[in-house]
Amino acid sequence: MPELSSVLRTIRVVDPQGEDALSLLHQAAIEARALYPELHPEGTPWPVNSPTPPGGTYVVAYATGRPVGCGALRPIDSATVEVRRMYVMKNARRTGTARRILAFLEASANRMGYKVIRLETGNRQQSAMALYESFGFRRIEPFGEYENDPTSVCYEKHIAKSADT
Repeated sequence: MPELSSVLRTIRVVDPQGEDALSLLHQAAIEARALYPELHPEGTPWPVNSPTPPGGTYVVAYATGRPVGCGALRPIDSATVEVRRMYVMKNARRTGTARRILAFLEASANRMGYKVIRLETGNRQQSAMALYESFGFRRIEPFGEYENDPTSVCYEKHIAKSADT
C-alpha cells in the first residue's frame, strides 16, 4: 500500500481491548511467532491486552481511517515508564509511522511526569533496534521480566520535562 507514505496519519488514545488495538496485537503476534518459533510452541495462547493501567496510555495510528500501528506506556514506578506494544503493519513501515508513535508516547510520558522511558525488543528485530537507537534510546541490561530472556534487547532514554509545561 504505497499511498500510505503520503497520507496524513492520526494517532488516538484508544481502549487497548477495543477492536483496532486487538487486531494490531494479533498481527504483531503472528510476526513474533514467525520470528521466534522456539518461544511459541503449537497451542500457545494468543496475547491479550489488559486495561490501561493508571499512569499509562494506549495509542493507535490510523492511515486512511484504518489502524496501521500502535504503542503503549506502562508505568514501572513513579519516574519510569515502559514502551510496550510497539507495532506497525508491514504495509505502513518506512512511512514515519513508528517514529510518530514513539514521539507521541514520549510527549505523553513527559506530560505525565516520567523521567525515564524503557523498552524491550527482540534480538532478531534489527529494524526496531535501529529505530530506537536513532530516536535517542541507549542499550541497557535487560530489566524486570526480561532479565533472563536471551532474546531480549533493552533500551532506555532519559526525558526532561520542559519549563513551559
